[in-house]
Amino acid sequence: MVVTSTAMGAAGCGGPAGPGDVTLKLVAADYGNSPKTSSSVYWKKLAAEFGKKHPHIKVDVDVRSWKTVDADVAAMVKRGDAPDMAQVGSFADYADKGELYSADQILSVPVQSSFVSQLAEAGRVNQKEYGLPFVASTRLLFYNRDLFDAAGIKAPKDWADIASDAQALKNDGVPVPFALPLGSEEAQAETMMWMLSGGGGYTDTTDGPYTIDSDDNVRTFEWLKDNLVGKGLTGPVAPGKLDRADAFKEFTEGKVGMLNGHPTLMNDARKAGIDFGMVPMPGKDGMAKSSMGVADWMMAFKQNGHAKQIGEFLDYVYDDQNVLDFATQYDLLPVTYSANDEMSVDDSEKDLHQFQKTLSTSELYPFGKSSWSRVSELIKKNIGQAVEPGHDPQQVLSKIAKEAGSADAAAQ
Repeated sequence: MVVTSTAMGAAGCGGPAGPGDVTLKLVAADYGNSPKTSSSVYWKKLAAEFGKKHPHIKVDVDVRSWKTVDADVAAMVKRGDAPDMAQVGSFADYADKGELYSADQILSVPVQSSFVSQLAEAGRVNQKEYGLPFVASTRLLFYNRDLFDAAGIKAPKDWADIASDAQALKNDGVPVPFALPLGSEEAQAETMMWMLSGGGGYTDTTDGPYTIDSDDNVRTFEWLKDNLVGKGLTGPVAPGKLDRADAFKEFTEGKVGMLNGHPTLMNDARKAGIDFGMVPMPGKDGMAKSSMGVADWMMAFKQNGHAKQIGEFLDYVYDDQNVLDFATQYDLLPVTYSANDEMSVDDSEKDLHQFQKTLSTSELYPFGKSSWSRVSELIKKNIGQAVEPGHDPQQVLSKIAKEAGSADAAAQ
């Protein structure tokens, strides 16, 4: 899908591009699931409005499926046809190769300073910001209120509560007390949520080495194996074979007592008539020190040399109203402080307020490491074994950690 903002001449009518005219190309991911909800609708409106205010800059936006957009951009760059901007899922590989403008080369100072600090930090490679956060999200633990009421239990506050609640749900005949999707779709997310709740994580610092087999992480997966999986409190299939989409579907069908979820699950559950509650992810001894944050990114390529024009367009993209318009349309969180402040007092967006509260203490994937995409795939492929009968969580995590270290060294 391609949408265009056409530059207009000073007289208000179209014509051949003048000597000062520049065409920018943006490749963007599609967050919609139908022509009506496609992101192309948003971009078409935004590009047209920008074109009216900047008649010598034309913006062509190519909106592509999330399934292919990262690979599509990589192919464009490889054949020497990089877009001026790309709104995708990763940026570190391009930054490492010197192919991107840094934030200070294109954005105005007010826009640079407007990003939520956790998101801006995650966008850095070698202490410089190349990934510009576009939209964000956090994760909460969802629970089915009707199933909890029937079992006589309350929302969990720590791991012990999760285990006891899950057992009570099982005793009451709930098919899946706790859905633990460690399958190939998004195992890296479920893994990180549990690691953080156990006091660990993928790295100790943004640019530090991977700590996948740390003592905290090993203890977390030993707990999951012994207290949930080993006691038959997960399902409907083995965690390593369960994808997030299937877990969400089971929740909306009233078969799941608890699971970790993102904002999209709210609407799906509500449409299905599920009465649900949400709480921050419980930790082993109380609430977790931090939640998992997720961000998608905007980046700007140097190839065509349009730094000034890119900056003008992105300053417009990050205007508060534009940030809010996109975030609210797709039940996501804005990436600037001022837009978050505005959303936090908007009663029509109260469902997102709980997610907002955890954003300031969230931790994100190590996006700034160019090895992350490879390590993410390693986790998706292998982490389910850590909770399977006959496997030792320590050995599984150590194997992943060793391969992650090799991938990280190769990317240096």
